Amino acid sequence: MSEEEKDIRLTTFDVEKDPGDFHAALAIREVVFIEEQSVPESIERDAEDARAYHVLAWDGPHAVGTGRLVELPEPPNGETGKWGQIGRMAVFTAHRKQGIGDRILKKLEDEARREGMKGIKLHAQRHTAAFYEKAGYRLVGEEFEEAGMPHVEARKDLT
Repeated sequence: MSEEEKDIRLTTFDVEKDPGDFHAALAIREVVFIEEQSVPESIERDAEDARAYHVLAWDGPHAVGTGRLVELPEPPNGETGKWGQIGRMAVFTAHRKQGIGDRILKKLEDEARREGMKGIKLHAQRHTAAFYEKAGYRLVGEEFEEAGMPHVEARKDLT
């Protein structure tokens, strides 16, 4: 673990009970998705936040990364059991390549296991697919466009 990773702590929050943390997560997502990647706010913000399990990564007093897990109403095609979807994974540019995304992903996966989910799916931006493959995800299906960018579905069996 590098010196940078030792100083990073992860927390979880509830949208209703912890509005400050929710706003910190939205601020990260706004910079990464809306400003850097030109994702329309109408796509980035959705109703899933209210029921999601959220993670924030902190460097001292500053929130620098976030991600969320949502239980899917049905498993993905070809799968059975309870599945979740990870999304809104974002880390500020200055904090990338320090293992923060790995730690957020692991925390979300751990929660999925605690909730009895059999697997996780996500929509990876094409340029991030290798990050998820390294974490044990398999790419499924054809590339598709989402929020104006090429994406690919990735899945991970948690059992």
